[in-house]
Amino acid sequence: MSRSRPPARARAAALLGVGTLLVGGGAAGLAPGGATASSHREAPAISGLPQYDNTDTYAFVSPDKSNTVTLVGSWIPFEEPAGGPNFYPWATDARYDINIDNDGDARPDITYRWVFANDRTPGPADSFTGNGTFLYNNGPVTSLDDANLLFRQTYDLTKITYDDSGAPTGTSTLLDDAIVVPSNVGQASMPDYGALFKAGITTGPGGIKSFTGQSDDPFFLDLRVFDLVYGGDLSEVGHDTLAGFNVNTLALQVPTSDLVTESDPVIGVWSTTDRRNGDGGYSQISRLGSPLVNEVVVPYRIKDAFNASDPTDDGAAAGLVTNPELPKIIEAIYGIPAPATPRDDLVAVFLTGVDGLNKPATVTASEQLRLNTSIEPTKRPKRLGVLAGDNAGFPNGRRLIDDIVDIALQVVEGELVGSPNDLGDAVNINDRKFAKHFPYVAKPHSGSKPRPGTVNHGFTALTGGSAPDTPAGTGIPATPVALIGVGLLVVLAGATAGRWTRRPQVATA
Repeated sequence: MSRSRPPARARAAALLGVGTLLVGGGAAGLAPGGATASSHREAPAISGLPQYDNTDTYAFVSPDKSNTVTLVGSWIPFEEPAGGPNFYPWATDARYDINIDNDGDARPDITYRWVFANDRTPGPADSFTGNGTFLYNNGPVTSLDDANLLFRQTYDLTKITYDDSGAPTGTSTLLDDAIVVPSNVGQASMPDYGALFKAGITTGPGGIKSFTGQSDDPFFLDLRVFDLVYGGDLSEVGHDTLAGFNVNTLALQVPTSDLVTESDPVIGVWSTTDRRNGDGGYSQISRLGSPLVNEVVVPYRIKDAFNASDPTDDGAAAGLVTNPELPKIIEAIYGIPAPATPRDDLVAVFLTGVDGLNKPATVTASEQLRLNTSIEPTKRPKRLGVLAGDNAGFPNGRRLIDDIVDIALQVVEGELVGSPNDLGDAVNINDRKFAKHFPYVAKPHSGSKPRPGTVNHGFTALTGGSAPDTPAGTGIPATPVALIGVGLLVVLAGATAGRWTRRPQVATA
């Protein structure tokens, strides 16, 4: 490097923490009690509305079918697999959209829209069926139409096209009452969840493929930056803290010819969520394209407004990208000189596309995930994408395997403007392998398998065997029973009264 640098250890400490803040959505004022990741809970309002929170957006040329593009969107962050009894339905008063701009004018030319409906199996009030039970299913579920599955969702998928002014020109129904794959309750409830997952892949007109249901959260990183920057001494690094969590996923595979114009193979992609308002109309409350701008470039004071805005409005905030706050903070705290401004490299990566890679022939700077559909997928993808010479990866679109934290960390510290670095957060792969075929995401974690880190305190099962202080004739520990009793008394009373290692494990690219 051409400039002096602090010791590697101090530099790594600074950049590991701040870099994950950059991609992880760290910002003062987020609601307490939950971590953030990519767009997970990135703005004040959406942090309390998980059903509408678009956590990540992906767009890539399908690796096994290069004449198609796969679009993936995730919603509902931090789904604990065992989180019943209602688990994780899609909102029925929302429109979940993936938008395509194929002429670079920052307006959608195509929108794919998902709308959901509920179906709770009816049943007598005194039976373990339908509305008569708290259960999600009252027996093993072996198919998507199994009568034992008491709660179902269906979805309609429509395609909307627009003219150059943004006015709709046509709407076509691609799928009607397609079945949502249910949450992965557990082994007893869904003994072959893989079969249910596969059954959720639906083929539509023109050869499109659609999948809607739960998946493992594809994003991978260490979130413990929020504990005073990885424990204050980098003792808390190198663990995928999203491991074990699920998300709700929309995946759509579309012929490339359906998305691009004849004159330009580059498309821009972003996703949004609209919620029905009191007037019966819809208001946009979540927006996400490239995994950076929303989370860190946009300051706290306008995050909610950004989530409600359109890409055509983004020019007004260009200064936030060309003169970013984060490198200045790094310099002030750690003495690492910030790259010179204006940061045109960041504008190219996150707002316009990079010349010769994924920049449209004509372009209006705006926050989109830009994909050059003419670049063939590589047989051996590299997690650092374009930085590693793999032009099929981020920032040319975003694949599931792309290591967004490491890429963005290196770019923000000047990788593209004469300050090469090989920094990372020691989390380089997802906790589950991605599939080789559509929908490519990994199957969700089962509710019957505790997430890593959960502890069995030694109690026995409810029946069979014995436990300390267990009354004769039962398999239920006495203390838990006593606590249940106390809890019931409290409820009744209320009703009546109205966490530095010497050698931190830091990964390099």
